[in-house]
Amino acid sequence: PRDSIPVHCVRRWHCSKMAFSTAFTQAPSAAGARQAARASSKVQAFAPINAGSRKVASAKQSPAFAGQNVSAAGIASLRKAGASRAVVQTVCAIRDGATLDRPLRVAVIGGGPSGACAAETLAKGGCETFLIERKMDNCKPCGGAIPLCMVEEFDLPMEIIDRKVTKMKMISPSNREVDVGKTLSEREWIGMCRREVFDDFLRKRAKQNGAKVVNGLMMKLETSENGQGPIKVYYNDYAEGSKVGVPKTMEVDVVIGADGANSRVAKDIDAGEYDYAIAFQERIRIPDDKMKYYENLAEMYVGDDVSPDFYGWVFPKYDHVAVGTGTVVNKTAIKQYQQATRDRAKVKTEGGKIIRVEAHPIPEHPRPRRVKGRVALVGDAAGYVTKCSGEGIYFAAKSGRMAAEAIVEGSQNGKKMVGESDLRVYLDKWDRKYWATYKVLDILQKVFYRSNPAREAFVELCEDSYVQKMTFDSYLYKTVVPGNPLDDFKLLVRTVSSLVRANALRSAATNSVDVTFGSKANEDRVATA
Repeated sequence: PRDSIPVHCVRRWHCSKMAFSTAFTQAPSAAGARQAARASSKVQAFAPINAGSRKVASAKQSPAFAGQNVSAAGIASLRKAGASRAVVQTVCAIRDGATLDRPLRVAVIGGGPSGACAAETLAKGGCETFLIERKMDNCKPCGGAIPLCMVEEFDLPMEIIDRKVTKMKMISPSNREVDVGKTLSEREWIGMCRREVFDDFLRKRAKQNGAKVVNGLMMKLETSENGQGPIKVYYNDYAEGSKVGVPKTMEVDVVIGADGANSRVAKDIDAGEYDYAIAFQERIRIPDDKMKYYENLAEMYVGDDVSPDFYGWVFPKYDHVAVGTGTVVNKTAIKQYQQATRDRAKVKTEGGKIIRVEAHPIPEHPRPRRVKGRVALVGDAAGYVTKCSGEGIYFAAKSGRMAAEAIVEGSQNGKKMVGESDLRVYLDKWDRKYWATYKVLDILQKVFYRSNPAREAFVELCEDSYVQKMTFDSYLYKTVVPGNPLDDFKLLVRTVSSLVRANALRSAATNSVDVTFGSKANEDRVATA
């Protein structure tokens, strides 16, 4: 009888293409065979960018995610034909380490320093790379400071650097000014850049090296249950300057999330939440004589009037200054802190005109999860902004490059499939190299930014030449500089003495009004107390 005819399952392993294919053979009746033939089987192929309907290619053209699907109607026809079993399953999967007959395909979501540097490294390393960025003229509220080592390490041209800062003033809550930078040599400086210029250069360089830049906004990711199928990226395409995005999809092997503190990639992989600061910045064009003062000088203000847990800044740009501040603990008062920062710098910026206002969230610590399957987070999306200093540009670019290097190495220049273990190589290297830096700066922020007396002690310590040398050497070259044991001990004694005085001042001030400077609101509060 037809129902007793066995179904023979033949499972084939294609060693050359490293793809699974399952075929089932059976001997139904002639009528059943005709019905089965009419049930069209679809070969699903891998399309880099689909604008609507799914493109179909042969399995020979794209075997990496190839398999066969039989429609529900086709399966029903087989059953009606008397087949005891009719199972034809698509296996859209490819094993980690499997050889590809096409370049590895990677989507980088976000075109800031982390995303652009990742895309450049991937494209140069033999991977087919898509860089998706919505705001091509993005002006992130960022001080724009970059260390000297970054210029050489990332081959940055001088024309994208607005200023070479060789002097810095640390200004305490009592308006005590300490000049910082006296240990710098003539060849050492801190670069100041505008993010819209800096980011644009990095994106264009990635494109020159082969990355495909897409003006789009990523909406969501869709991954397979077993984690070995293609990752579908849903995004709105804003090509040719359109204000209305066109929904599109893209299928890739790997995704790098470089889409900032509000990362949608992080949300889709359940990366976990973190505390974040609000950074607020105003670009102010000031008269030429006042701009001359800031030609190679940056200022940092500390005090509970400008921020309860961070600092205010005045950083020079090409033809204006950037005045800003940030906070984690009292985000709703950010405009009040910004006004206080402007008041503290009022004499030196008087007559200025605000030409741009910017605000953006800044992460405070790494996310609990930074890699899942074939998806990795870098830059602000991963939480790589240091406490105390608030530095993020270098670490963003570095993390993007390191993640891309791990993918290129694991895929043997785009020839093999990578998996989570390959992406974790990047995490392991990152944590070994920078964990101590983040931890030390976290401790410094908790110790010195907790009260005005502690901030006074911090500024006092910054006057020490040994402190300046150790600080600038570590910042400029991103290395832990070994100190002199005797000088380290002297520094420890001075630090403890400063903190003891700070605690004594804090205790004495518990029943008095906090003294803050620069803000008219604070001056009125002190006057009426």
